[in-house]
Formats: sequence, C-alpha cells, structure tokens
Amino acid sequence: MRRIKLIEVRSELGAGTRGASLGIDALKVACLNKGSDYFRRFNSVAVPDQNQVLFDKNHFPYAKHIDSIYNVLKGISSTVEQTLRFGEFPLVLAGDHSNAAGTIAGIKAAYPHKTLGVVWIDAHADIHSPYTTPSGNVHGMPLAMSLGADHRALQHNQVEPETEFFWRKIKNLGEEGPKITPEHLVYVVVRDTEPEEDAIIEQQHIRNFKLDEFRAKGARQVAREIYEQLRFCDLVYISFDVDSLDSRFSKGTGTPVELGLDVGEAMSLCRYLLENDRVVCFEMVEINPTLDSENTMAANAFDILEVATDAIQERLKLDTVTGR
Repeated sequence: MRRIKLIEVRSELGAGTRGASLGIDALKVACLNKGSDYFRRFNSVAVPDQNQVLFDKNHFPYAKHIDSIYNVLKGISSTVEQTLRFGEFPLVLAGDHSNAAGTIAGIKAAYPHKTLGVVWIDAHADIHSPYTTPSGNVHGMPLAMSLGADHRALQHNQVEPETEFFWRKIKNLGEEGPKITPEHLVYVVVRDTEPEEDAIIEQQHIRNFKLDEFRAKGARQVAREIYEQLRFCDLVYISFDVDSLDSRFSKGTGTPVELGLDVGEAMSLCRYLLENDRVVCFEMVEINPTLDSENTMAANAFDILEVATDAIQERLKLDTVTGR
C-alpha cells in the first residue's frame, strides 16, 4: 500500500438514535478548530447513503431498514475492495456500526484467499442477528453478518421471510459465506451486552479484554496479546467505536457506557495496533454531535484519529522503503 484513502460513509440506518450521519462533519469541525489540515492531506470518497428512508415507514421490525442497509453495504464493500486493489489503505469514517459489515465484506472481496482477523474496540458486542435482537437495530448485528451466524439456538423472534431474504444477501456480500471465524475476532472493553450475546461469546470462546485487564497490562501488552491471538491471520481490520471510551468522554454517541477507555488509552491502543504490518483497514464510527455539547466527542475522536493516522503513515513509509 502506498497511501491512505478516506472513505466517508454517512449512513445511520442501523442506529437506534438519530444523528450519527453528522459524525464525519463533526470531525471536520474539530479538525478546523484544532487548526489541522488533516482533511486536505488525503484523497477521499463518499459512499452514497440512503438516510432519506428514515422518513418512511419501517417494514422490518427485527432488522430495521435492512433492505436499504443492504444497498449501502454493497456500496461500502465495492469501495473498500477497489481501494485495496488500487494499493491504497482504506481509512473508513462511518455513521453507525452496521456499516462495518460492508467494510469487512470489501476486504474479503479484495483478498478472498486470505484469513482476516478483526479487532473490535467497542462497548457493545454487536453480534446479534434478527432472530435474537431485542431492538431490531442493525448496528447491533454487523459481526453476526460477517460470521454468517443466525444464532438460531438462541432465537426468540419470529422473523418475516422478507427480512430473511435480505439477511442472507448481506451474509453473502463480497464473497459467499462467512468472512471471519470466532477465533479470529478479538473484543476490547466490550461491557454492555445482552444475555444472548453473553452466551454466544462464551460458547464461541471469543476473547474480550475487559477494562481491568487492559489497565493491568497496558496498551502495548494488550496489543501484543491481540496479535498472538490473531497469529494465524494474514490480514487484520481494526474497528473503533467511540463508545469504547468511558461515558465521561463519550456523551456524543448513541449509546455511551461507563467504565471504558480514557482518550489517552485509546490513542495508545490504536497506535500500537496500527504499527503491525498486517493491518489493512481502520474504521471509526458512531460519533453523534446531536447528543453532545461543544463538539467534545468529535474533538476527542479527532485526536485519536490523528494518532491512528500517523501510525498508519509511518508504517506505509516503512513498507515503501523496505519494498524498494
């Protein structure tokens, strides 16, 4: 890879609270307020959203707006795949976390024969399916999509055939079948889960670095242990939801949760993770300035984004030098 490409995705169709579509613009305001030229330094592309359907009646109670979400995810997948094939590093700035399923599909479409590992830095497990969801909000489902998992053993919703149709199509985006496996998924500070998700995490032995363990070991050691867990993966994708931050620092997000990372810890973790040469994509999601005051969440997120980007650029420079 030679350079970073920003991929902007304003879709908030999967969220339960409105406003995440404004997160990218809030980051740009934070950038201007800091006097940074960040958004002038990189080429960017915007993936079309379908947020206008939020004004229409929802016909999919157990996967709200899944028909339109499918179309958005197709666009994300195609854009990420093309970016990777052009030798660029996709840095995705997105609205709600359902968009990550499109990112993962795009990575697998570009590298169909490579094994992909996922680092999910988030307060939430996001591993529900339409059969288990308590809310119907699709931002709680991207990992089930990527795992190709229905979780029928835990089913309590009677899902309509129309929802099942689009659910199957999303699971087969990019390339047919699962994109990742549970042993190649690592959670960091996931702490707000439903009983169905707890059962899935336990049954699938999914690794979760909780806050106490993170602080006892420190960001550098946690990054080392994450890559030990993912040692058989050819590629790694890192997804950063701003609600991984403690609710003191993350008022401007749809579902803030206490007992999370502070801003410095998030910076350190992202820096250490992104130093690894197997990382092919970084994504930041769920900034919602309508829930904030003085754009604090976006300002904190922008600081983290700058550190993450610097780490990516340093690695890309090193790759260029060693590749000559």
